[in-house]
Amino acid sequence: MKARHLLGAFCLLLISVTTVVAENRQVPSNRDEITLSFAPLVKEAAPAVVNIFTKKRVSQRARPSIFNDPFFEQFFGKGFRTPQKREKIQNSLGSGVIVKSDGVVVTNYHVVAGADEITVALNDRREFEASVLLEDEETDLAILKINVEDEALPFLKFHDSDDLEIGDLVIAIGNPFGVGQSVTSGIISALGRTTGAAADIESFIQTDAAINPGNSGGALLTMDGTLAGINSAIFSKGGGSLGIGFAIPANLVQSVMENGLASGRVIRPWLGAQGQSLNSAMAKSLGLEKPQGVLISEVYPGSAAERGGLLPNDIVLSVDGYEVIDERALLFRISTGIIDTIAELGIVRDGSEMTLQILLKPAPEIPPRELTELKGSQPLAGITVGTLSPAFAQEIGLSPFLSGVVITDIEQGSFGERHRLRPGDIIVSVNGVKATTGVQLQSLLVEAKEGWDITIQRNGRLASLRISR
Repeated sequence: MKARHLLGAFCLLLISVTTVVAENRQVPSNRDEITLSFAPLVKEAAPAVVNIFTKKRVSQRARPSIFNDPFFEQFFGKGFRTPQKREKIQNSLGSGVIVKSDGVVVTNYHVVAGADEITVALNDRREFEASVLLEDEETDLAILKINVEDEALPFLKFHDSDDLEIGDLVIAIGNPFGVGQSVTSGIISALGRTTGAAADIESFIQTDAAINPGNSGGALLTMDGTLAGINSAIFSKGGGSLGIGFAIPANLVQSVMENGLASGRVIRPWLGAQGQSLNSAMAKSLGLEKPQGVLISEVYPGSAAERGGLLPNDIVLSVDGYEVIDERALLFRISTGIIDTIAELGIVRDGSEMTLQILLKPAPEIPPRELTELKGSQPLAGITVGTLSPAFAQEIGLSPFLSGVVITDIEQGSFGERHRLRPGDIIVSVNGVKATTGVQLQSLLVEAKEGWDITIQRNGRLASLRISR
């Protein structure tokens, strides 16, 4: 009997729950409920998304022709020869986002890299020539400017990309395949992604909103119509969307733009410390609950880190309250800061947690780079070198902790080119004497009497060139 009563009570409960669910299900009562749409958001945001067209002039060698033979010149003259080079125009397209009403446009570096002409087409079909204010290959961002005189253009405000969460709805607007402005929707699939590209500063937003060639530089929007990120890349085997697209977070875009426009060049904060990520064994030995943070191994003299009190063997766990998982996360957090503002580093020192106030500064150019073309009767004639500093090293993609003399350019046909030296190689020493500046290196090379024993560093490895007089 008791079991029957329990069964009856359960059935009554099930009926009542079903009734409540059924009562909550309603047929749409008006047109607005039937036509719920992204249209109002798109209508407001779309005018701030532009199409970008570029032209690049490239020289191509003409194919060999039998008429280039001197034999034919005897009959037809020298002017009969076919040209050895010809100029070709390469066209490409992409998208961009207006972020200031006076015509400042953000797009991808790879959309405008090397372009001779850049045209920005607005949503209302007007076209303007654009000039490049900043190009930053490392973050794949470029800042353009179009002259609209006194007109105030529609623009998108930046969203705080640190507030984004996996599962948030987003909209991508761009110009895929050149068909014209198109809109796709999806969700944020992941945060803090890397693509394995050469750039170090990576923490992409991953989305399944369809992104295709031509969408690069377009807008990734939140549901409040603000800019979550700049669409940058896709994972694809055939060139089309497979539901894995990547966008540069708005906070990084805003940092590059504000720091760059304030100084007139690409500039970003530099901590001046390096270290290693912690694995499970290391974290356990250091008394941490889980593997996270960066164990500092070196602090650059005079850097923001040293002035802020960061020491070797400190463990950086957070920046401005955001967790630091590894070295890449630390680099990203510092790089998205604004020059001359304070960043709070949460650290562990000797088992105790503490907070450091770090005044963010750019990498210093000390010593000056002093580009020098090597000349004279010596094997490195025709090579241009510069003196490394943290700023110069960062600019050319080397570790800011490297020092010495770096090759920046090599004359075609020179000894250096024939022996496969290349820009980025560091000349460590000549005949056992350390190279410190380009001028001093020039003297070492010219004054060598019996020959040259030159030590080169490339990608952390040393190699030697031995040449006799």
